[in-house]
Amino acid sequence: MVGETISNAGLRELVGSREWYHTMELAPGVVTPGFFDHRPVLPELPIPPSLEGLRCLDVATFDGFWAFEMEKRGAAEVVGIDILDPLGWDWPVNAPQAVIEALERRKEGGAGFRIAARALQSRVEHRECSVYELDPALHGTFDLVYIGSLLMHLRDPVRALERVRSVCRGRLLLVDNVDLFTSLASPRHPIARLDGRGRPWWWKPNVAALRRMVEAAGFHVELGPRLIFLPPGPELTAQPAAPAMMLSREGRDDLVRRLKGDPHAWLLARPE
Repeated sequence: MVGETISNAGLRELVGSREWYHTMELAPGVVTPGFFDHRPVLPELPIPPSLEGLRCLDVATFDGFWAFEMEKRGAAEVVGIDILDPLGWDWPVNAPQAVIEALERRKEGGAGFRIAARALQSRVEHRECSVYELDPALHGTFDLVYIGSLLMHLRDPVRALERVRSVCRGRLLLVDNVDLFTSLASPRHPIARLDGRGRPWWWKPNVAALRRMVEAAGFHVELGPRLIFLPPGPELTAQPAAPAMMLSREGRDDLVRRLKGDPHAWLLARPE
């Protein structure tokens, strides 16, 4: 999306005008106040320093952090897909309108991606597409597919992984939410918690279940899964914590996210 450059003052105004999911430095001293800061976990992930000549896909790109990172590493082509209208997400039928509207404000029709792409003079191709709609006849195939923090928001994560497999000719790098307690208590037994209460939060697997999902979709796991914590970004740490959070499972999970980071696991896999 190479075009007219933005002054630092103009960029700061654009950054401050909206909510962000990704924490990114778009120019020297201009950092988006995202919900999570993925930058510290980059050294822990098996991403080659050079992606020269590779065609890469970022599934559910949101503000584009991972797509821009793959471009930065020299990928020949990067495609980022996302559903811009939250009404197209996997919502439970009892979802309150206020929750839908709150997430719609954060998404804002992909405004964050457009601002970041312009600031970074990026050539990443942004396509509106559901992971369920991936089709090699329409989208081609990719040497590296990245999926981050998506499966928990899907009613059918295994079907989504099957569609990813259909367009993956190389490797899948998956970094997704896991349930910390069951991952530690039952490291070898696949277990997943079901939410589905008024918001697009569905399955939260333990680390063993995340691996099982990937294998069930037709992938062979080469590395991982390994537990990591996604550091909270400025927007999350700015929210106040209260002792009452310790009284519920959800509150304790939220406290862990704010103090240590969001429990995730990564794995590297290839299609069988």
